Amino acid sequence: MGWSRQFKLAVSFSVLLLVMPFTTNAAFAKDGTLIPMGQSIGIKMDLSGVYITNDVMISKDNWLKAGDLIGQLDDVAVSTLHEYEKVSSSMRDKKEIVLHVIRNEESSQILADGEAMKRLLPFLKDRTEGTGTLTYVDPDKGTYGALGHQIIDSALKSPPSFKTGAIYLSEIDQIKKSVPGIPGYKISTIVDDDDFLGTIRINGLYGIFGSWNSDYKEVLTEPLTIMQPAEVKEGAAEIYTTIKGTKVESFSIRIIEVEQDQFHFVLTDPELLKATGGILQGMSGSPVIQNGQFAGAVTHMFVDDPKKGAALFLEKMRSGEN
Repeated sequence: MGWSRQFKLAVSFSVLLLVMPFTTNAAFAKDGTLIPMGQSIGIKMDLSGVYITNDVMISKDNWLKAGDLIGQLDDVAVSTLHEYEKVSSSMRDKKEIVLHVIRNEESSQILADGEAMKRLLPFLKDRTEGTGTLTYVDPDKGTYGALGHQIIDSALKSPPSFKTGAIYLSEIDQIKKSVPGIPGYKISTIVDDDDFLGTIRINGLYGIFGSWNSDYKEVLTEPLTIMQPAEVKEGAAEIYTTIKGTKVESFSIRIIEVEQDQFHFVLTDPELLKATGGILQGMSGSPVIQNGQFAGAVTHMFVDDPKKGAALFLEKMRSGEN
């Protein structure tokens, strides 16, 4: 099963926008600094096995539940959709097949026949994908951070267990504007499926983190000083994000409330509001800059008031990298 190249940007609620021209020679970051990004990214993850995406009746009185992991068909292990299709095809004439299933970390066995195995195919997945925004790059450590929150697979309704993953530069094709009560979203396309920005090592509470592809020097800008949470104040700020093509832009916001682990803001940039109606799904991870320093990353929107959002302090986000 190939990756689809077009996504609705919806890896959790929100993200911000910021304009930032690219330079070609920002190579090193001093201690206490990181390079703010703002590029739209496509995310691909190979799951740790074959998962059920919906509740499915597999035989009389026997159901498979969304999130179940299929480990074996009879005594044959399957870890990818390709393996499942190959093994189930060889068993299509069997009247009884034992599915070895893991549900909520407990193993169980469910009986079905070969035809049921074939009917199950549309409800299986071994990969997940989505979109978001790249937050920062640390060129000295060769790492990056993105999203500002954990990826939750929409079908599995949980953080996916994965074997490998990567992020890719994507370009924005269209925007569906946000309106009160209905979050808008970006529609984007991965620029090059064979050319990744970085690999994914962690899918944690504060974002996704991994190794940065050092060949992508042309998208790096000058590093900024990391703001400590106590330094972030109510008042003017900006976000870096992408709303057209691959261009990262800076848009004005106003921080209206500072809390212990996060801060709230409203969009004030007329150009951004005209184009988007507010924060969009897929903007999660957009860098927030205040007084020329790197304050945090957009993580959420307020559905009833899409001009209003929440952001995570950068120092808090970075703690998820370890």
